[in-house]
Amino acid sequence: MIRFYAPDIETDFSLPETESGHCCRVLRMKEGDILHAVDGKGNAFECVITNANPKKTEVDILSAHTEPKHWQPRVSLAVSPTKNIDRMEWLLEKATEIGIDNIVFLKCTRSERKDVKSERLLKILVSAMKQSMKSRIPDFAGMIDFKKFIKGLDCGNEEEIRIMGYCSSEFPRKELVDVYTTGKDVTILIGPEGDFTPEEVEMSVKAGFTPATFGNTRLRTETAALYAVSAIHVINDLKK
Repeated sequence: MIRFYAPDIETDFSLPETESGHCCRVLRMKEGDILHAVDGKGNAFECVITNANPKKTEVDILSAHTEPKHWQPRVSLAVSPTKNIDRMEWLLEKATEIGIDNIVFLKCTRSERKDVKSERLLKILVSAMKQSMKSRIPDFAGMIDFKKFIKGLDCGNEEEIRIMGYCSSEFPRKELVDVYTTGKDVTILIGPEGDFTPEEVEMSVKAGFTPATFGNTRLRTETAALYAVSAIHVINDLKK
């Protein structure tokens, strides 16, 4: 089943231009055909086409329902993007397919990349959402300074587990499975290719993050991030 992304479908009863073009030009759908759309906020719609216009396909909504997430805890990922943006695009795609609620790109002291094109990255999130048959787009804050991110955290949130992927043995580290508690919301912190500075580690620890190791091998930034997200899902799934 093909799903279309229509964030405003409940108010303007139409598909955006890009989705309309795919619907009419590529799939050659026409008036009277049934299509399925999602709004990126968890809602799914069954619609009938009333005007098959490749610029703005108009529809009537036949039914609507809210789809629950297939995972319960809130999973957030804060990661410093690599110089090669293709690797970050791959990470966004795969993390969305697996299941994630919030993604933040961090500008750390040793970050090689200082900015990102948020519009392109949002398109990748939408595409991954549709491909994996989800109805929610992860929250994406774009690029944010590391210190600003840490200061903006809710330090009184004792219900959330905070895990920091860290390579150096300078600070005591635990295995991820020994840090995470099943069913708890989690924020995963992954540093740049040159790792976090000692100052950034100290700031993170004070904000409630526990330095962790993800096995006996050194992982690339995007691999460590996806490993951690996947591990959280596996741990929770095993306890169901």
